[in-house]
This record gives sequence, C-alpha cells and structure tokens, in this order.
Amino acid sequence: MATSPKSAAVPTAKRAAIEAALLDATETLLGDGASFADLGVEKIAKQAGITRTAFYFYFGDKRELLMALTADVNRLLLEQASLWWAGEGEPAELMERAMRNIASLFTEHAVLLKALGEVAAYDEDVAQHWQDLIGQFVEATEQRIEAERAAGSATCASAAATATALCWMTERTLNQQILQQSIAVDEEMIETLVEIWVRAIYGSR
Repeated sequence: MATSPKSAAVPTAKRAAIEAALLDATETLLGDGASFADLGVEKIAKQAGITRTAFYFYFGDKRELLMALTADVNRLLLEQASLWWAGEGEPAELMERAMRNIASLFTEHAVLLKALGEVAAYDEDVAQHWQDLIGQFVEATEQRIEAERAAGSATCASAAATATALCWMTERTLNQQILQQSIAVDEEMIETLVEIWVRAIYGSR
C-alpha cells in the first residue's frame, strides 16, 4: 500500500498553498525537459520557493509528492466526469462536455501524468496508486450505469464490466495520444469516445 502523506494534520489551507507551489514547480521542471527520476528534492523545493526542510515536513520523499499531486489532478478529473455521473439531460451531450474537459485537463497536466506512468512502471506502490485513481472512475461509472439500468435507460448486461472496460479504454486512449505522442485530442476522437460510451451503455439512441 502507498504511504499516506506525512502532513495529514497540517491545516488544509496551508497544505493546499504548498501543494499548489510544488505542483507548479514540478510541472515547470518536467516541462523544461527534466525526467522525474533526475529531479532532486532540493531542486523541486527551490523552484517552489520553500526549503528542503519544509519539503520533508509535508512529504516523506518525491515519490510521495508525485502521488499527492496526481491525486489532486485526479480530483479535478473526477469533477468533470461528474457532469455525466450526476448530471441531468441528454447522456451524449453530458458525456461530450465531460470528455472534452477531461481531455483538456490531461493536456494541461500531461508532464505530471506522464511522470506518474513512468514511475508506475518500476514502483509497485505508485502503480497501485494509479490503479486506485482509475478505480474511482470505474466505481462512479458503475453506480451511474446501475441507476440508468434501474430507470430502464441502460441496456448493457453488466454495469461492472462495462464501467471497467469504458474507463480503462478512455484512459489508454488519452494516455497514448496526449501523454505518449503529445497529440491534442481532436473533436473526432472526442465524438468517437462518446459514441462508444453511449452505445455500450444505452445501445442505439
């Protein structure tokens, strides 16, 4: 299991300000071409305008920082996904808005999310962290599908299997295009993803 941040007892507002500075610092350094493996705590702290000692007050190491920062980005992604999970209206329209906003956030935080994938390739705790983040999308999607089935709107046989397949398909698509190839997701790809979601959940509409 991944370790929890050392700063759990630190006031939320202060921690949020420190994390915002560290997020900006880390993305700036990664954007300048540095790999996460080559980034030292001292360099990250200096870029964020805090001391090395202050860094260790909040985080045990830079791996813990990476997990905390990507969890923060994930919360932003979840907020956009909730446009469909909790929204009312035409499913395709809600999904399209959510998908477009999620793709935009992937693009905005591409260097950080790419670093997460790189570290996850050799660190089991970080890999589990990434699995857990996507798991939040799967769980919420499954709940929405179950609600749609109860209302007679969804036609898919299994809410759990459908949610798992759709969420990981979307993650892999965005990862491949935005993080690996640095290609902005265009309208055609957004429309294709939305069509797959709608047909998988609702059938022909």
